[in-house]
Parts: sequence; C-alpha cells; structure tokens
Amino acid sequence: MQFTSPLTHGTLIRRYKRFLADVRLDDGTIVTAHCTNSGSMKCCIEEDAEVYLSPAADPKRKTPFTWEMIRINGKWVGINTSNPNLLVYEAIKNRSIAGLNKYDRVTREVKFDESRLDVLAENDTERCAIEVKNVTMKDGDAALFPDARTERGLKHLHTLIRLKSQGLRAVMVYVIQRTDVTVFGTADSIDPDYANGLKEAMAAGVEVFPIQAVVSPEGIELGALLPFVTQ
Repeated sequence: MQFTSPLTHGTLIRRYKRFLADVRLDDGTIVTAHCTNSGSMKCCIEEDAEVYLSPAADPKRKTPFTWEMIRINGKWVGINTSNPNLLVYEAIKNRSIAGLNKYDRVTREVKFDESRLDVLAENDTERCAIEVKNVTMKDGDAALFPDARTERGLKHLHTLIRLKSQGLRAVMVYVIQRTDVTVFGTADSIDPDYANGLKEAMAAGVEVFPIQAVVSPEGIELGALLPFVTQ
C-alpha cells in the first residue's frame, strides 16, 4: 500500500483525548492531527519523536492531518488503525498472503449474518470470514494485543466462533505495524478476557494469522507471518 499523497514530517508534542495529537512541523508550525488509534498506545508514545502525517481528504475537516506513524528506537511504527483493513483486503485480492490466496471474490466491510465483517473472501467452494486488528504494543521481542481492554474485540472473536460453527472458514488477522519484534501473543495482563477468548476461538477452529508489516514514509507492505506464542 503506497500513500497517495506525500506525508508531512514533524515531531510529537503530545497525544491527548485519545483521538488528538499535537505535532510540531519542520517549519515550526504546530498542528493538531487526528489519531485513529483509540487504545492506550503503550510503547508508541514518545515526546519529541519523529512522526509522519497524511493530509486529510476533506480540506474542511477540523483536524487537517491524520497521524500515520512514529519513529521509536530507530524503527517506524504504524499507528493508523484504518490501514490494516485495506492492507489485508488488497493482499487477499492479490493472493499474496500464503494460506489466504485461493479466493477470487473479496469484499470489505460486508454485512453477513447480523454481523459486519472486515473482509469476506469467497470462491466456488468456500466462504471465509476475516477480522483484522492493528498491533503496535510490544514487550521485548513479542508483539502483544490488545493494549487496552476491548469488549468489541472479544465480540468479534465470538462472531468468528459462531460463523465457524455454521460452516464458514474463520480467520483472525493481526497486522503488526512494527519490525522490532519476532513473535506475537496476547496481552494477558491487560485483558485476560480477550486472551481467553482467543484461546477459545482457536480451539473452535478459528485460524490466527499474525502478519508483520514493514512501515515507511513511502508506504506499508505486509511481510512475514510471525509465530504465535502463549504466555
């Protein structure tokens, strides 16, 4: 996924009210950017760190920029939670994810069986329900999800369990938008209910795809599958 417009460089002043971030641009101008990430963003907030912003599609929007990434310990971390869905959708359409490369009909944000799926992939013999989550938190070499309690995320797991029981293939994709980790796991101490819910989902046949993404100011590309480890 390439950014359609050049990004604007700056340094982070602060993130506040969950969805706002003040950034000092290279020319000294201070702007307020929209932060799509509603989580704690633990391991992703560092004052005076380099950031990149994308211009708002609507020039009349109150916040003229969207915060895309931050540089932590020399590595870019993608924090825009709207990007993973598009990344996974495009990759499945292009058949570039091993294990998810056999579908010729791929739809985003589709209502299905009283639920709204991030992606529904189909061929003549199979339907695959896919939910996508953005991962930015880490502990040592492990990427962890979630970074805050998420009842909505747990609900999505229950949806996948239900659809799996109805005969669909069910897949949970975690897009890890940082390259300084080598494995993926659940943040049990932050949300034990979600951690247990994922174990329940996997026992019911829901598949887990933790995919590492390479983030740069030019774009974001999906890379390798990381091993899933339990704490």
